[in-house]
Amino acid sequence: MRELSGWGRLPVVEGREDVAEELEPASIGARLSRGLGRSYGDASLPASSADRIVCTRRADRILHFDPASGVLRAEAGLSLQDIHRIFGPRGFASPVLTGTAYVTLGGMVASDVHGKNHHVAGTFGAHVRALRMRVADGRALEVTDESEPDLFRATQGGMGLTGHVLEVEVALERIESPWLVVETRRAEDLDALVDTLSSESRRWPHAAAWVDCTTRGRGMGRGYISLGRYAARSEAPSAPPRLRERVAVPFDLPGWVVAPWSIRVFNTAFHHLHRNTGSRIVSPQPFFHPLDFVRHWNRLYGRRGFAQYQCVLPHSSDGRNVQRFFEVLTRLGGASPVSVLKNCGPEGRGVLSFPMPGISVALDLPFRRGHTQALVDALNEVVIESGGRIYLTKDALTRPEHLRAMEPRLARFQEIRRKWDPDGRLRSALSVRLLGDAA
Repeated sequence: MRELSGWGRLPVVEGREDVAEELEPASIGARLSRGLGRSYGDASLPASSADRIVCTRRADRILHFDPASGVLRAEAGLSLQDIHRIFGPRGFASPVLTGTAYVTLGGMVASDVHGKNHHVAGTFGAHVRALRMRVADGRALEVTDESEPDLFRATQGGMGLTGHVLEVEVALERIESPWLVVETRRAEDLDALVDTLSSESRRWPHAAAWVDCTTRGRGMGRGYISLGRYAARSEAPSAPPRLRERVAVPFDLPGWVVAPWSIRVFNTAFHHLHRNTGSRIVSPQPFFHPLDFVRHWNRLYGRRGFAQYQCVLPHSSDGRNVQRFFEVLTRLGGASPVSVLKNCGPEGRGVLSFPMPGISVALDLPFRRGHTQALVDALNEVVIESGGRIYLTKDALTRPEHLRAMEPRLARFQEIRRKWDPDGRLRSALSVRLLGDAA
């Protein structure tokens, strides 16, 4: 027994985590699988301290790779970091890249992750060919869109609640080099930021915007857009990129470091540091995974932790969904030092897959008792009104009635869960909080 939490360190629970090199036997009887613990809220936490969860991070063997097709078969614990390290120099990359490389294949399936290229590549599940799973009745099955389409699709974005992912077969992307060509665009208000992000997304496969969410009035939503594509062989250095040495936050920092006034100062300085730039060649790490340079960066938020909040706001006829969201956020003092906008493409095949056509907004909200919950409630009301939805992988504070109001697909997901797990053996702290599972 030890303390367990997601990356946001909110909440913290007592739990038993069995670290397994052999997932086939270890998954028998377990309530939930957990990878590297990088989901932010309670998705990978046990519903009860008596529940056994199996940790997959040591089950990371590559089982097969076909260099002709790029199809990889590996155990669920293989990390995105290892995919970079092993396959980047060989001319392959994950088709979808998350904000951190410290995620596992199983976690990428359970969250049906998306990246800066969602408008081009869709979610990770669009590239998954097959899964080997341990379902609730104890059977280990080969699951595909042909053999068990309901289970296959419900598992993509299903938060680990449909079964234990043991192996993943996925088609990697062929690249000429692991280096990137990157450009930056600066915008002085939210309208310009969203317009530039949308227009540049038609030209660049990878695009995301950092936004200053502490400024009100004419400068609300100012920020910059990062644009990238893999470099051609003729543009790239001959040597593969090296991982930068990581620095560490050695202890929990005091609360004033992420107080609203200090975040405002940081955001102002950060905005003025960025200008429009021409093309430059960079390694993948600072573009795709900038925070991975800092070990234990979640300690920056102190012992109280933080709530990561992410929603997608569909395109509206009046173009004001994002504007309304930021008006509520700034009015209620939702200071976030890491605020990211992405342009999302079509909805994925996962039953609860997060993205839909629109603008995704991700925030890091330092936890303030009595304030953060009220802020999330208010933001969720805007999301419901706009017809959007939240990302369960990053949620810790959404109320069940809000999820039901924004998620018409929930009934279908629960129907599939009941079909494969009629006794409710698979559960998590998230499923208790949001789906009504027994604690």
